Amino acid sequence: MKNQLSLLRVSGSIQKSTEVMQAMQRLVNVPEVAATMREMSKEMMKAGIMEEMIEETMESIEPDMEDMEEQAQEEIDKVLWELTAGALGKVPAVVTDTPSSSKDKHEEAVGGEEEEEDHDDLEDMKSRLEALRS
Repeated sequence: MKNQLSLLRVSGSIQKSTEVMQAMQRLVNVPEVAATMREMSKEMMKAGIMEEMIEETMESIEPDMEDMEEQAQEEIDKVLWELTAGALGKVPAVVTDTPSSSKDKHEEAVGGEEEEEDHDDLEDMKSRLEALRS
């Protein structure tokens, strides 16, 4: 009896599974899904190839950009040299101290040294300004 009951349950489950599978097959057209998947695969392959081509192009352009920047800087220097009639070469090097770092230096200085450094910095700036003007 128990065996027959369990066989009936199993056959009922299989019948329900079959019904579900048939319903799914009606809803999903397998050839259509397969065709869509093939198209998607082709498009993904195209996108991958395009991405590789773009990366290669960008890699080949990067060194050229650095060369172009160097050439542009050289041209700028030439033009500035011509405009200043060679006075640009006499100008002191660019100051790399930021105002905050020079302020910190002044805070560390003591008494008369602070005023002396301020005076020296001011004189330096005046001489640079005069060199640029001439």
